[in-house]
Amino acid sequence: MFILQLSLIGICIALIPLAWVWLRSGADRFGKLVWVTTILTFDLVLFGSFTRLTDSGLGCPDWPGCYGAASPFIAHQAIQAAQAALPSGPVTMAKAWIEMMHRYLALALGVLIIAQVVVAWCKRKTLPVSPWWPVALLILICVQGAFGAWTVTLKLQPIIVTIHLLLGLTLLGALARLALSCMPVVVPEPAASRWQPAVWIGLALLVVQIALGGWVSANYAVLACTDFPTCHGAWLPPMDFAQGFQLWRALGQTKAGDFITQDALVAIHWTHRNFAWVVSVWLLGLGLRLRQFKALLTLANGLLALVALQCLTGLANILLQWPLLMALVHNGGAALLLLLLIMLNYRIAISRQSVRHTAAKV
Repeated sequence: MFILQLSLIGICIALIPLAWVWLRSGADRFGKLVWVTTILTFDLVLFGSFTRLTDSGLGCPDWPGCYGAASPFIAHQAIQAAQAALPSGPVTMAKAWIEMMHRYLALALGVLIIAQVVVAWCKRKTLPVSPWWPVALLILICVQGAFGAWTVTLKLQPIIVTIHLLLGLTLLGALARLALSCMPVVVPEPAASRWQPAVWIGLALLVVQIALGGWVSANYAVLACTDFPTCHGAWLPPMDFAQGFQLWRALGQTKAGDFITQDALVAIHWTHRNFAWVVSVWLLGLGLRLRQFKALLTLANGLLALVALQCLTGLANILLQWPLLMALVHNGGAALLLLLLIMLNYRIAISRQSVRHTAAKV
């Protein structure tokens, strides 16, 4: 019964953006639907970060409901009993609502993607994209939902939490790519096409850095080094990389079941911090180079600004002891960087296709 209630909640939330899209004038309702879904996905990624940063991931220790109910309001007795039994534990009424709001938004996102599938196949002869795109997105969000369930049932196992984050950003990026395909684009100068490999490398470096950041967050290693630019007063502090990057283990434990050491947490933090220099230098150089193209100037400036923002918020997280707002901005900045690089890659790919088309005519 509560599964039906959860579904109705997701549908009701999804009806708000669906109604907005339907009431908009113009023929390109599918493109508007994809953009609205992309925005909701970005919001969901941020809310997922908020859920993790507020330690609300186990606010409802079962899945998909909360103590077998569709909302914390219905399950309030079980929540209060759990909180009374373990006041410092992960279950409180506030955390339960945060966790369930995250699930409600995920359900609404699933409804919007199902709507995309229906519209895409009904209008497949007139759409500029393949109807299989939304189908692939639907499969992806189902996989993402499975990892969301395992995040809870496996008690925030770091590798599951990290994969859950990466899948969420993959969904965000795929939706953004689909949205770009549904709208006209300004074609950059032909010379911009030679920078596509550099953009791809930048995107790959960013994905690695996001994965490292997810691993830091999943292992609560943000404050493993609280000084800068050194760590515990040393450029190369004692570190245990083997234990720190042991993937399949419980939160806070080694594979053998012992408590994870401080040296392992330092290794996790140190790797993310120092790889950030590699990513920043590459993206800053790329942004400066791409500013020469008028059609890419806004995106290039955005790239420079976001890299600067990420460096500042990353440093602030260390020096200010991981404030919630700064951590959220840092997470959101990473997602925006991903979107921006996808947009750059798409525009440069259009430029390369234009060059090839011109060469073929000659």
